[in-house]
Amino acid sequence: MPRRLFSSRRNQRQTVAAVALVLAAIALAAWQAARWAGQVALAEARAEVAADAGLRAALIGAEIDRFRLLPMALAADRDVAAALSHAPGAALRLDQRLAAIAAETGAADLYLLAPDGLTIASSNYRAPSSFVGQSYAFRNYYRAARRTGEGVQFALGTASHSPGLYVAHRTVGGGIIVVKRDFLRIEQAWAQSGGMTLVCDGNGIVLVASPQVLRFRALQPLSAARRARFREELQSGAGSLAPLGLNGAALVGWGGRDWVQASVPAGAYGWQVLRLVPVGGRIARAESIAAALTALAGLLLTVIAASLWWGRQRNARLAREVRARTAELRREMAERAASEEHAGRLREELRQANRLATLGQVTAGIAHETAQPIAAIRAYAENGVAFLARGDAATARDNFTAIGGLTERLGTITAQLRSFARRAEDAAQAVSLADAIDGALLILGPRLKGIACTADLGAVPPVRAAPVRLEQVLVNLLQNAAEALGETPQPAIRMTAAIDKAHVTLTIADNGPGIDPAVAERLFTPFATSRANGLGLGLVIARDIMRELGGDLQWQPGPGGAVFAVTLVRA
Repeated sequence: MPRRLFSSRRNQRQTVAAVALVLAAIALAAWQAARWAGQVALAEARAEVAADAGLRAALIGAEIDRFRLLPMALAADRDVAAALSHAPGAALRLDQRLAAIAAETGAADLYLLAPDGLTIASSNYRAPSSFVGQSYAFRNYYRAARRTGEGVQFALGTASHSPGLYVAHRTVGGGIIVVKRDFLRIEQAWAQSGGMTLVCDGNGIVLVASPQVLRFRALQPLSAARRARFREELQSGAGSLAPLGLNGAALVGWGGRDWVQASVPAGAYGWQVLRLVPVGGRIARAESIAAALTALAGLLLTVIAASLWWGRQRNARLAREVRARTAELRREMAERAASEEHAGRLREELRQANRLATLGQVTAGIAHETAQPIAAIRAYAENGVAFLARGDAATARDNFTAIGGLTERLGTITAQLRSFARRAEDAAQAVSLADAIDGALLILGPRLKGIACTADLGAVPPVRAAPVRLEQVLVNLLQNAAEALGETPQPAIRMTAAIDKAHVTLTIADNGPGIDPAVAERLFTPFATSRANGLGLGLVIARDIMRELGGDLQWQPGPGGAVFAVTLVRA
């Protein structure tokens, strides 16, 4: 009897020790799981914040690029030139047109300044706070555009007191066309997604903010002199530019909370998108869930072991635990599906931003590619009238026939650009290179007067190309050569062809001054140009067209004039 009692007590002590050991192991596993889950939650939060910041940076960059192109496209507009020359009724016509363009593009304001800074026409000409008659010569964007051709400034409006980005561009005739883009709707949309989104300039000053109360704050303290200078430029008031105290760390403490932040470059003016999301609660929840799940798993194993030891009477409780775990897994699956749907929406926002940037480039392309046929039509019309006045009906008829052909080509170019906006592709086919050159010479006929233009092609086989787009490339290269030969005695352009098994290479050479070395390094970079009224898009568009057709466009350095080589695939 005493031996049995001793054995029973020893079994009890062993059972208590085993239970204590199991509980300690479960506690240690739960602590390790909570620590690991917190690290995973922080890493996931960093990745999500970085991706979200990238999408928002792409949206801001696309908006900047789209509205940067708008004043460039209007710089050589006829209505703008007419308003600057004070033609009767021109200012009112331009007022109405600017209002329509602003409504269509979403610009806050769109207006034209005279060379002295006085507003000639404005999209808000009907409003009581109309800019017409107001002088903006004090604005930095006006002074920069007068000096360099383009000016950019973010500031509060003097009439609307609404913040926005002002982009100015010098026009034909010395005027300044200005577009203002505000970001209020973007700020409101970002506010609904939680966290904070700050768009800062290169000096660390917040220009666009969600929440808006942080606008015109500074990431780090600024000197008194810099604060005074920036306040004058931004028109932001005496209470602005207070430091936020944010550094570049991925995990920061601010406002009594822990935040994950990511910074991504945005746009062409050195802006940065700073995205911050509170993460303390997320990490705590992940740790709690991981600890609970680990403890639950340990308890389940313990229950399973105990059920094997204690028998079938414990099976009912184990089944309840399994059902609870299954329900939790279903909730986790539902949360994962919701996260994937959110990621899909973010990807669609990025695709939309890319489409907006493409449409902005097409806007500049339309102005650039249609200007040459229109100028040719005008020259042929004037010559036709002159020949009629002389009684030379046959030559006049030739001029008017040429006008008909140019209008057909202009319609074809416009239709092709419309198709590009709808993502339609001009189908490639077998094309005669000689016919394409003839078409380009027809468009540029009046512009090539006085220039010895020869084409020594020989027996050239057909090439695979899209006819209209190939003509656009040739027109661009011949037009550039003609402009470069403006002051060259005995100007000449020579076209020659070289043929191999797979390609035909057309070389276009002139005897002009050649390419400036300062421009040659960035010759095929968007907006790089040495001409005062050039957009800097022609060679970029031409090279893109040739590469889409399987060929290429290259500048060949050397003494003498400029030489360009157009490589085409044989049909």
